[in-house]
Amino acid sequence: MQKNKLFIVIPCYNEEEVLQETTNRLRIKINQMIKNNLISKDSKVMYVNDGSKDNTWEMIKSISEKDNLFTGISLSKNRGHQNALVAGLLTSKKYADIVISMDADLQDDIDVMDKMIIKYNEGCQIVYGVREARKTDTFFKKNTAESFYKLMSRMGVDIVYNHADYRLVSKKVLNEFERYEEVNLFLRGIFPLIGFKSDIVYYNRSERFAGKSKYSLKKMINFAWDGITSFSIKPISLILSFGALLTVFSFISILFFLISNSERNNVIMIVSIISLFSGINILCIGIVGEYIGKIYFETKRRPRFIIEENLLKTK
Repeated sequence: MQKNKLFIVIPCYNEEEVLQETTNRLRIKINQMIKNNLISKDSKVMYVNDGSKDNTWEMIKSISEKDNLFTGISLSKNRGHQNALVAGLLTSKKYADIVISMDADLQDDIDVMDKMIIKYNEGCQIVYGVREARKTDTFFKKNTAESFYKLMSRMGVDIVYNHADYRLVSKKVLNEFERYEEVNLFLRGIFPLIGFKSDIVYYNRSERFAGKSKYSLKKMINFAWDGITSFSIKPISLILSFGALLTVFSFISILFFLISNSERNNVIMIVSIISLFSGINILCIGIVGEYIGKIYFETKRRPRFIIEENLLKTK
C-alpha cells in the first residue's frame, strides 16, 4: 500500500526565536511517522515566510539546504496569517496527498498528527484539531475567545468550537478549496462549508515556546469582525429589526411630547433622542459600508498573495 505524502504548512512572521526549536521537534516527529509507516519518506515541512522583517527567511533557506525534510516559500510582502496559510496550502497541494496546517510557536500538540492521519486513512477528508481546555490562557483571553465562538454560532456561521487553524485536509478538499476565490478570508468558516467527511482530535495547547504572539487585541477584533461579515448577513438583518423598533419608539416619543406640559423637558428629550438616533444611524451606515467595502475588494479580484521565492523549485 502506497503511503501518503504529507506536507506540514507553517506560516511564519518574525519567528527567528522559535524556528530552530520548531524544526528540531518536527524533524523527530516526521521521522517517527515515517518509521511507523504512517507517511511517505518524501513528506516535508513547508515554512511560509510572510514578509518577515527579521532573519526568518534566511533561517528557512539554511534549514532547507541542510535537511531535505524542510522546504519553504517566501511571499513578496506581508499578507497576513490567513493569506500566508492559503499560499502554503495551494502550493503544497501540487506535491502532497494530505496537508496539515499549524502555527510556528509550538503551541499546537504535534503528537496528535498520528491520530489525524489515522482518521484520514479511515475515510475522513478533514480532521480538525480542537483545544480540549484553555488552561494556558489568561482570564481575558479565555473568555473573549469562547465568546467569539459563541457569537459566530449565533450569527449563523458554521464553525468548529475551539478550533483555530490546526487541521488536516486532503488533496481532494484542497482541489475544491481552490475554487473559493474570495479575498476576505476566514478559513475556519470555509472548510466546514466545503463539506466531506470530517472528524475531530482533541489536544491540550501549550504555552508559546519563545517570542510574542503576533495577534494583538486589535487584530483579534478585526479577525472576528471579518469572520462575521464574510459569512453572515445577520448584522444587516439586525439593522432592519432595529430600525423598526426605532420607528415605534419615535412614535411613542411624539405622543409623549404632545401630552407633556414641560417645555424644558421637551427640549432636553428632543436633543437626547436626536443625538441617540444620529449615533445609531452612523453605526448602521458603517455596518452596511463594511459589506459594500467587502464587495468592492472582491470585485477587483486582486491576487491574495505573490510568491517571490519557492525553494521546492530550486532543488
